[in-house]
Amino acid sequence: MPIEILMPALSPTMSKTGGKIVKWHKKEQDRVEVGDVIAEIETDKAIMEFESVDEGILAKILVSEGTSGVPVNQLIALMLEEGEDGGVLDNYVSTFTTNVEAKKEVEAHSSTSSNSPVPCDSSVSSNPLVSSQCLTLGSRKEEDTKTAGSRVKISPLAKKLAQNEGVNIKQLKGTGPYGRIIKADVLEYLNSDIQTENRERSGEDTVIEVSNMRRVIAQRLVESKQNIPHFYLTVDCQVDKLIALKNEINAADENNKVTINDLVIKAVAFSMKKFPNVNSSWIDNKILEYVNIDISIAVALEDGLITPIVKNADKKGILSISKEVKDLVSRARSGKLRPEEFQGGGFTISNLGMFGIKAFSAIINPPQSCIMAVGASKKQPLVVNEKIEITEVMTVTLSVDHRTVDGALGARFLNTFKNYIENPLAMLLESV
Repeated sequence: MPIEILMPALSPTMSKTGGKIVKWHKKEQDRVEVGDVIAEIETDKAIMEFESVDEGILAKILVSEGTSGVPVNQLIALMLEEGEDGGVLDNYVSTFTTNVEAKKEVEAHSSTSSNSPVPCDSSVSSNPLVSSQCLTLGSRKEEDTKTAGSRVKISPLAKKLAQNEGVNIKQLKGTGPYGRIIKADVLEYLNSDIQTENRERSGEDTVIEVSNMRRVIAQRLVESKQNIPHFYLTVDCQVDKLIALKNEINAADENNKVTINDLVIKAVAFSMKKFPNVNSSWIDNKILEYVNIDISIAVALEDGLITPIVKNADKKGILSISKEVKDLVSRARSGKLRPEEFQGGGFTISNLGMFGIKAFSAIINPPQSCIMAVGASKKQPLVVNEKIEITEVMTVTLSVDHRTVDGALGARFLNTFKNYIENPLAMLLESV
């Protein structure tokens, strides 16, 4: 029997959004060993490598590169054991593409004529999703657009989009069943370099298809702002001593450079240890308080962001945190994080100081209760002991879920954090 390769669940929300086959690393008839990377899968979080858990010959790829919204556990490829007869593959047919396109065509036709039969080709006529609503090729003509001396197979949805966008369908290449032009083909053409240049010259608007990551980020942010009662607390921290400590550490070991953000993570971890109620989530009208102090750090990617986790940050030294953060950030940007490395966490830090942002308010990363927005440090005059001094000041804003953390608790937590930042030697003494 062939070995079925199914779309893996690489993030919790893939059950809703599905995944995208970004690239196949193996081609048909390639030998596959256990642990070989066979494909790159785009989830809502990142582009991740999909490793094989079996060995054999990759006999048939059923879902092509670039296909989005592939459901978890959808059959995407078949593998044969060494020496197995390839004839057993004859009965395996991928229905994912035809199912999706058939659904779209049923919806398109039902909206215009509920009494009219829905056109389909032979690959769709056997599809249980639309078998009761469509006619086979033998009973009617294809829904084609006729051009001079030839026919162009195109779905009604793609045809309508092409007409609205002024696209000449003769320039399109169909990737649907039997070479039919589908909506994705029109959108790909609209986003091509040629079309971009044409739009720039003509001043037309651009339609951009978003990735799974961007789609889920949008969904989660809307849910967070709508469902979580945010309030915000802001403090200015003098960071002259913090910068001096960072410089001393880096001077002592040039091979392991620490950053201000590494020290911020440590200060947050110690502050959470003193105020464990901050390390919590509101779930089903109850408060879940976490035993471990796991801190998520926001990392910007090309098409969104991801929040890898520094686990047990209160128990790690600053150099250890620094090395771990560098590794997490590097693998996050190359799409090599494991799901357990970015799922969870009890608190998030978002630092835009490197972009020169003085202050901002971040949206809470559910189901966490708090997110800290860190701005850039800047020299400014400050009254210290009745005298005006020029000092480095960093503005920090804490976004808080009022269901789990009250204003007074949030203020005490933030003042404790400020004390660690302004007296950083306390962090070194406490960690000994």
